[in-house]
Amino acid sequence: MTSGLLIESFADFARSKNIDRPTMIAILEDVFRTMIRKKFGTDENFDVIINAESGDLEMWRTREIVDDNSEDIWDYDKIPLAEARKIQDDFEVGEQVAEEVKLEDFGRRVVQTARQTLIQKIKDLEKELLYQKYKDQVGDLITAEVYQLLKHEIILVDPENNELSLPRTEQIPKDRYRKGETIKAVVGRVEMINGSPKIILSRTSPVFLERLFEIEVPEIYDGLISIRKIVREPGERAKVAVESYDDRIDPVGACVGMKGSRIHGIVRELGNENIDVINYTENLELLISRALSPAKISSMQIDREAKRVSVFLKPDQVSLAIGKGGQNIKLAGRLVDMEIDVFRDNEGQEDDEDVDLSEFTDEIDEWMIDELRRVGLDTAKSVLALNRDELVRRTDLEEDTIDEILSILRREFE
Repeated sequence: MTSGLLIESFADFARSKNIDRPTMIAILEDVFRTMIRKKFGTDENFDVIINAESGDLEMWRTREIVDDNSEDIWDYDKIPLAEARKIQDDFEVGEQVAEEVKLEDFGRRVVQTARQTLIQKIKDLEKELLYQKYKDQVGDLITAEVYQLLKHEIILVDPENNELSLPRTEQIPKDRYRKGETIKAVVGRVEMINGSPKIILSRTSPVFLERLFEIEVPEIYDGLISIRKIVREPGERAKVAVESYDDRIDPVGACVGMKGSRIHGIVRELGNENIDVINYTENLELLISRALSPAKISSMQIDREAKRVSVFLKPDQVSLAIGKGGQNIKLAGRLVDMEIDVFRDNEGQEDDEDVDLSEFTDEIDEWMIDELRRVGLDTAKSVLALNRDELVRRTDLEEDTIDEILSILRREFE
């Protein structure tokens, strides 16, 4: 293969991969210099001149002429006078000899290897460029097409046909996709695995919800309203704390829109995830009260050092504060970054159908009841309002113990 054909074929391949000209020249020169080092031991006294457009390649070896009896004749940048005069018969000691080295001088096998090396370098560069491109886009919202449905992930392709991954753990549980469908997600993270970039998308990240709000609410995009914090149970419920920098703008109203026009599109995109938009305040007591909405709080005691708050509510408000499966209280705690314990305010109206835990002392040990009361659960229904995992997380009771307690309490209402 001639140098012209080698460079031309490589240049076409590089251009098809959107590699710029300076980078292409640098790769070519690096490969040719590697060939030179293998053949001559060094490339320090070589000049490599490449014209990628015309396919021209020139490699020149420059050496200083020394006397035939000189001790320097074995140096890489020296040439004996007798050898120099074979090139040109009027050379003298001390002059410089510039000798052109042809690609063909390296042999057919070396040239083939060089061609394969060039292609591999471009592929490696392409992977690096893809990695850097998406590394800079982490947290950005993108649209991609579903290419392949696998058990643990969905493979998508971007407009440049690059493969992206949406793992099952980053999908909203209610999501269902078909091949060829376009979906929205944020770039969650980018990893290099065995030299290849893996772009991992997410639809469960709070950032995804934030980007959707930026699209639907111009005031957020323009910076008039700030999203202070987002917490989510993907596909189920989310709480979004927003703050307005303009006293004339109601941040909650702006996010929800007229008759819910702005938030409806976001809810649909998230598989009907319930979204509570909360007006952020530096007043912690007021923020906790808003975070536990729709429940109405009677009073509260805040322990800032322990990051714990005891909230007292009327009996009919307890289940509202806890929410389905404990979601409301869990999200509220994450939003205000505190552990929230709920207590019944006994001054209010009692729930005739509920039963105080003290009534179960013949079936449940008192120390177990004390542990449940420690986290604000003093009635049967307040315990049953939380799911098993939430009870394990909030108390120091074993899983088997909790299963036994739940079974006893459920029988009471059967």
